[in-house]
Amino acid sequence: MDIVFIIQQTLLFAIPLMIVALGGVFSERSGIINLALEGEMIFGALIGAMVLKAIIGSNPSLATNQGIYLLGMLIAALSSSAFSLLLSFSAIKLKADQTIGGTALNLLAPAIVCTFGLLIFTSEKVVTNASFVIKLADYGEGMVAAAENPAFGWLIRLLFDKMFISTYIVIAIFIVLSLWLYRSKIGTHLRACGEHPQAADSVGINVFRMRYLGTSISGALAGLGGFVYIATCAATTAENSVAGLGFLALAIMIFGNWNPLFIALGALLFGFLKCIGVLSSQIGFLKALNLPLYFYNIIPYAVVLIVLVITRKKSGCPKAEGIPYDKGQR
Repeated sequence: MDIVFIIQQTLLFAIPLMIVALGGVFSERSGIINLALEGEMIFGALIGAMVLKAIIGSNPSLATNQGIYLLGMLIAALSSSAFSLLLSFSAIKLKADQTIGGTALNLLAPAIVCTFGLLIFTSEKVVTNASFVIKLADYGEGMVAAAENPAFGWLIRLLFDKMFISTYIVIAIFIVLSLWLYRSKIGTHLRACGEHPQAADSVGINVFRMRYLGTSISGALAGLGGFVYIATCAATTAENSVAGLGFLALAIMIFGNWNPLFIALGALLFGFLKCIGVLSSQIGFLKALNLPLYFYNIIPYAVVLIVLVITRKKSGCPKAEGIPYDKGQR
């Protein structure tokens, strides 16, 4: 069994899970429960795919252009950030129940995909026919020769063969935003609004603004993760589902105790569990079991339930999450 292949397959699922879970952290650290991660992923993937289809439709040669991929990532993040304003407005301005607001967005996003798909493309999904995978041959013969070196060839294949530029971009964004959340002044203000908004307000921090900021960043990261998922795992086809990755990312956030480091480790674990079905035909004892693929697809979600039950009493969730802020309350 090729260990490089296992790691690459794990990363395909772990990368979107990791960045979407971090998006959940930003929202909840500011005090807003964001159950709409699934819907925001779907919406971001839809808008990103529609932009790609519009561009590639007029110029098919751009179907493998990395610049177009970057544009799709940016558009998906911005559009999903705007979509998340529905949640933040209802939670902050209207003081509506945040759980119901998030559920509403999760129901609305698939409906939007089906409606726009049928209206514009006569299909309930948006197929772009784009492929942004980068292979060793794309770097030239020198890189292909280096990959055959018995000493470090495996590392070359791991980093450069059948990879996506989004992998490195998402990892960089994850590190930068994690440090910003815990080391910057604004990040500290944002976290204070999720722990004790009255105290934050008393020292001049605008709680409403911080909560809008946290939810908007959360939406942007969810949309980015949704687009990266369809580009790397679903042939850049936007549908009314992202295979439940939004809910799995929410569980990983809780499993990681709202801590970016533990979230990254959890994403790798569940990314591996998510790809077991793909790997089962290449692992000896799993192949011998001859279990249906559906069984392996259940494993990540079953493990999530078990982990959440075990860690239910060790939650480090923000103290004021889900509680509408009232200036008159002390």
